[in-house]
Amino acid sequence: MGAAAEQAAEEREEWGGVTPDAARRLVSAAVEAFAERGYHATTTRDIAGRAGMSPAALYIHYKTKEELLYRISGIGHEKALRIMGAAAEAEGSATERLRDAVRTFARWHAEHHTTARVIQYELQALSPEHYTEIADLRRRTDRLLRQIIQDGADSGEFRADDVPGTTLAVLSLCVDVARWFSSDGPRTPDEVGALYADLVLRMVGGPGGAATGKSG
Repeated sequence: MGAAAEQAAEEREEWGGVTPDAARRLVSAAVEAFAERGYHATTTRDIAGRAGMSPAALYIHYKTKEELLYRISGIGHEKALRIMGAAAEAEGSATERLRDAVRTFARWHAEHHTTARVIQYELQALSPEHYTEIADLRRRTDRLLRQIIQDGADSGEFRADDVPGTTLAVLSLCVDVARWFSSDGPRTPDEVGALYADLVLRMVGGPGGAATGKSG
């Protein structure tokens, strides 16, 4: 499969719940534009053009540019919540659950780095009402990870005197993958996920944090 076909397949998977097709194309185009130019520098004409549509056609599906950002942010943050929820509710030790949570969370931010950059770094452009909704999703994700780390601290698996601070550090580490990751870089998303899982286990003093990896 060529690069263009792979990208199209990823977009179908990422935005599969957005219908109809025209609305999905607009979401995909908006992500590209926001990531490349920033939310405030992007116009609805830019987005419509990338989607192969007229500016008037955009308003059939989204009333404002901000509504597009809200749709993108909601889908991305709901995915993050599902990732963390699956790890938090899984059977196994806190070490196993934390490894799985970080590996999957970091890998997603690498695989979908363009989308992740938008949902993580354009939050302040949301309306107050929409920001409140997205902030709630972020807090729920935070609580799930915090509980895993707290479980490990309580069981003696982790040395984490400051569980809230450790949680913030782990989330920040994973989120930052979207800022620097490149598909042309030396690491694959799977390798990033594995590396970050080991780094985080070392951070909390947990067992099984083996060194991995390539340099660079």
